Amino acid sequence: MRYGSLVAAVAAVALALAPQVSARPVAADGLAVASSPESVGFDAQRLKLLDAYMAGVVAQGRVAGMTTLLARHGKVVEFNTYGKASLETGAPMNKDAIFRIYSMTKPLTGVGMMILFEQGKWRLDDPVTRYVPEFKNLRVMTGVGPDGRIMTEDAKRPPTMREIMSHTAGFGYGLGDVNPVDKLYREKKVLASVGLHQMIERTAEIPLMFQPGTNWSYSSAVDIQGYIIEKITGMTLGEFLDKSVFKPLKMNDTAFYVAPGKEGRLATVYVGDKTGKIAEAKDLFGSPMPDYTKPPAMESGGGGLTSTTTDYARFCQMILNKGELDGVRILSPASIELMDTNVIPHNVLVSSNGTSVARFNEAVGFGLDFMVVNDPRAAGTLEGKNTMSWGGAAGTWFWIDPTNDVLFVGMIQRMGGTGGEDLGGQARTLTYQALLHPEK
Repeated sequence: MRYGSLVAAVAAVALALAPQVSARPVAADGLAVASSPESVGFDAQRLKLLDAYMAGVVAQGRVAGMTTLLARHGKVVEFNTYGKASLETGAPMNKDAIFRIYSMTKPLTGVGMMILFEQGKWRLDDPVTRYVPEFKNLRVMTGVGPDGRIMTEDAKRPPTMREIMSHTAGFGYGLGDVNPVDKLYREKKVLASVGLHQMIERTAEIPLMFQPGTNWSYSSAVDIQGYIIEKITGMTLGEFLDKSVFKPLKMNDTAFYVAPGKEGRLATVYVGDKTGKIAEAKDLFGSPMPDYTKPPAMESGGGGLTSTTTDYARFCQMILNKGELDGVRILSPASIELMDTNVIPHNVLVSSNGTSVARFNEAVGFGLDFMVVNDPRAAGTLEGKNTMSWGGAAGTWFWIDPTNDVLFVGMIQRMGGTGGEDLGGQARTLTYQALLHPEK
């Protein structure tokens, strides 16, 4: 069977099972629409493999619904919806659906930090104790004694701001319960604190996982960044991000909770059960699922925001435009380049990163609140050099490719993604196999 026939056959089956796919691009709140995929270098037939795969994920019941947005040169190539926002009500997944983006909050908080960096409010090699004196007596775990107690030693030095922004400071998170430090994060309910100051106080009582700068472990460091933003500005994190990022970028549906009148647009979040079927999620990391229609007790810079596909695409386009969108400048080109530069020291690049993504190495590193691809071909991927990305706990993902001037935002609502499958990785492969003329 010829390639074109195979694409057509696969697409026909999958799209028939999930008929709510929008086949043509629709304007994304200020982003122009490409006249055709070919006009920006993509092959429309090959893109059907991407569409069919995503439709298949929904049709197989792995997720209730999904949106995907692909843009190049500031023009939307595809903006598709699949499936349902709620299986219970049967509400379709619409383009203005609101999602819990969890850790896709981190890059937004990072941009907030860089705005203050450009104002001279902090420097990368400053000790974090300059802004968080509560951390002046941090201890470091060295092991676990026969009695089960954590053994510790003094931190050799305070973590730096660079380490806070790259998860190399040594803080835990509490998302898992294997590491003794993470167990303490859960026991002390760090992520369930009432306000960021209480989060800092609870964090200060827990030892670091390792000496600052010697390893990489996904952590609560971006929540610490949120507290630093509040302390420097005298504003709440939500107020600062709204004033400095959301409103300037016209991200009108991005906030730490869903505003009155928008509740019906919030997609239901699901989790896979023992049989592989999805059911509505009732808890989050051991605590009851937060009510995202009410202001939270703590505005989490590491995972608290809700947003839409188009809002997040506008944020990504600002990054692609080197800090500017629609005539509004958020950051300088140099600051975007700094965020897109690997800052993990060479001697810790081979350490396990503590997440489900690939182990960091010479090809894939971490910048300031973004994962960055230093050498995509060595990493075994098709995207361009310096691609920036991350994802969220409910399976949302994005990437920003400055080499090919491409952005992609994918939104689902299933805790842990699709049960171990790297949906973002599949989306990358199926996107770039269709980019036949990157010179356009």
